[in-house]
Amino acid sequence: MDRSEFTARMAELRRLHVPTDRDAAVRSQLARLLEIDAGGAPVPVRHAGGLETRGIALIDGPGGGKTTCIRRALATDLALSPPWGAPRHLHAQVPSPATLKSLGLEILKATGFGDVAERATAWRIWSVVRHRLSAGGIVVLWIDEAHDLFHSKGPGETDAMLNMLKSLMQCESPVVLILSGTDQLAEIIARVPQVDQRLARIVPKALIPGASEDHVEQVMRMYAQRAGLAVVVADALPGRLIHASRRRFGRMVETVIAAIGRAFEDGAPTLTRMHFAQAWGVQEGCDWEDNVFVAADWAGLDPEAAAEQAVTAPQVLWTEPRRRAR
Repeated sequence: MDRSEFTARMAELRRLHVPTDRDAAVRSQLARLLEIDAGGAPVPVRHAGGLETRGIALIDGPGGGKTTCIRRALATDLALSPPWGAPRHLHAQVPSPATLKSLGLEILKATGFGDVAERATAWRIWSVVRHRLSAGGIVVLWIDEAHDLFHSKGPGETDAMLNMLKSLMQCESPVVLILSGTDQLAEIIARVPQVDQRLARIVPKALIPGASEDHVEQVMRMYAQRAGLAVVVADALPGRLIHASRRRFGRMVETVIAAIGRAFEDGAPTLTRMHFAQAWGVQEGCDWEDNVFVAADWAGLDPEAAAEQAVTAPQVLWTEPRRRAR
């Protein structure tokens, strides 16, 4: 397999999507927060006497698949809305460092507006943000990695950030606000009850050892089949995969795809546990003995601790032993 074919086949695998309860929950909540106007376009459902909207907080750990989930939901429900045929949602990534001013500038940039004077105040920037969202017909504003908004912030700064976000759901043309982030986000939005009560929390269920193996095996077999590979499911491979993925669905899928990539590189007709070990070992940078897909006592390993140790250890090229019994 040459490099161009490898790239194309890996891209095809990454485009596949396995629906989960989380996808259904996000789309169900969006359906509650939006309605269709007389022109056939989605508009926010108004609450509190027509004065404000509601939103969603999708909370999951790193690698859980939050971004993919929301992107697909918005692309399906809001990508092209007649009669305008233009996106009705806006995606903004939290900038670094995150301040009221920098976040406002990032949102303006996402609307295609970049001509902002350096001396513009945060108040002025957010006034323009509200105007641009209204003028562009944006009905959903999604802020990804929202927990980073509050990193190393004092209580006053955090409250100011939350209150500014709340104002987007209370202005003349309010939007449905979606925040996605890690568990830290849930703790932060709880600081301001007026924000917390406006955001429906969606917290995906983690993969459960002993209960999710059958589903994980189905996912492995589906991806292997699409890749044209057989797969050997032995030596507690589904359980190892759940543990290695920190019980997160999105991370599990990424590891399956990476393992298939290893099989492609080897020219192997069958996906095996060693392909998972190779892919995961490079990703984590752990010692071979600490590899969940290799160790006999894999359930007793702590992937997070191994990853932290790899970060602080001297940087060396990760290699596996020449050959081990399979």
